[in-house]
Amino acid sequence: MSHFHRTAAFHTLGCKLNFAETSTIARQLTDAGYDKVSFDDRADIYVINTCSVTENADRECKLHVKRAMKANPEGLVVIVGCYAQLKPEEISQITGVDLVLGAKEKFNILSYLDDLEKSESEGVVHSCEIEETDFFIGSYSIGDRTRAFLKVQDGCDYKCTYCTIPLARGISRSDTIENVLKNAKEIAERDIKEIVLTGVNIGDYGKGEFGNKRHEHTFLDLISELDQVEGIERIRISSIEPNLLKDESIELVSKSKSFVPHFHIPLQSGSDELLKKMKRRYLTKLYNDRVDKIREVMPDAAIGVDVIVGFPGETEELFMETYNFLNNLPISYLHVFTYSERENTEAVGMPGVVPIPERKKRNKMLRILSEKKKMAFYQTQLGKTLPVLWEHENKDGKMYGFTENYVRVQKDFDQASVNQIEFLNLEKILSDGTVSVQSSYESFLAKA
Repeated sequence: MSHFHRTAAFHTLGCKLNFAETSTIARQLTDAGYDKVSFDDRADIYVINTCSVTENADRECKLHVKRAMKANPEGLVVIVGCYAQLKPEEISQITGVDLVLGAKEKFNILSYLDDLEKSESEGVVHSCEIEETDFFIGSYSIGDRTRAFLKVQDGCDYKCTYCTIPLARGISRSDTIENVLKNAKEIAERDIKEIVLTGVNIGDYGKGEFGNKRHEHTFLDLISELDQVEGIERIRISSIEPNLLKDESIELVSKSKSFVPHFHIPLQSGSDELLKKMKRRYLTKLYNDRVDKIREVMPDAAIGVDVIVGFPGETEELFMETYNFLNNLPISYLHVFTYSERENTEAVGMPGVVPIPERKKRNKMLRILSEKKKMAFYQTQLGKTLPVLWEHENKDGKMYGFTENYVRVQKDFDQASVNQIEFLNLEKILSDGTVSVQSSYESFLAKA
């Protein structure tokens, strides 16, 4: 099979890390002479990057294999990613799948494509034991051309009892600082204004490759160096464990020229009893202290929280502990996850299973709380003049963007504003939950 004028299409499920990795795989194929096409177009190769965290991993995977087969029944379908690492045999039996690549093999896709033919029988599986994934592939993806996701760390050494990520991605390992800085400079040269730093456990940054557990560098070293890169307007930290978010890092962000005042800190439960069952590495007091520290040095920071409802043993009373803890915390929004059983995790065998309808009810209660928190946070920002980075998309004549502290704003679409940062006055909260803006000069006249 010659590589010339062959086409490849890509679809990503799951986290920002997966998006960064799909981009790396796509760049390898385009460098080898493939043309990239849309997933619903006729392509020679369809690559689906899967996730094991989402509720319907199996169904989603099948759905996109069907989509590919509809677009081109002759096309080769390659499945990579977390679900491919955890369930390679099951995936290989899905009709239409030709190749399944695990965590180690996915970045070596080209060498597998050469001798691959459309299979009548089940797909070919190449996946090593996850213990062997001790290398690191640096990658970044360009999200919506306004921001890029830069992967700096992979894998996790924590043993949270609900989580399959260590099984799917292996041990904690990091990119070198030199390589991260090289990637950041490449992104800056493409005139992309914002970088989102991503990893599985980003605060653990600095553990070397090949299971070298001595920290070569720390997360603080990483952000100090990145803060010096010229040409990047904004750097956002995607999600960081509360026990790894140190005062020094919070202080650096508060004084930094490019890091924005926005933190996303997984909590998972506001009940100490459940945090212990989950084997999280902190209790609510530490979490509270982190939020207080951020508020002390950055009163206007956005603080997002991950939380899981319906974990085994979560009684009504313990759920209310979480609800009240969050209600009293000065945070900006929540990402709410409904606990779902995962094979080969410790939590599966735990007593106190919460009925599914009850899990859904709790999820809804917290989603409503999240909306309330978000509106209250937006309210505190009205009347301020803040920098807004405008995105490319024109949605029914409107354009959208985010302030540094993650307030979503809108205005009438104006091509000249695309990918630009403008200082604007935040006016009022609109019915769709975004905020309207006035240019600062107009707001100055309005006051006069």
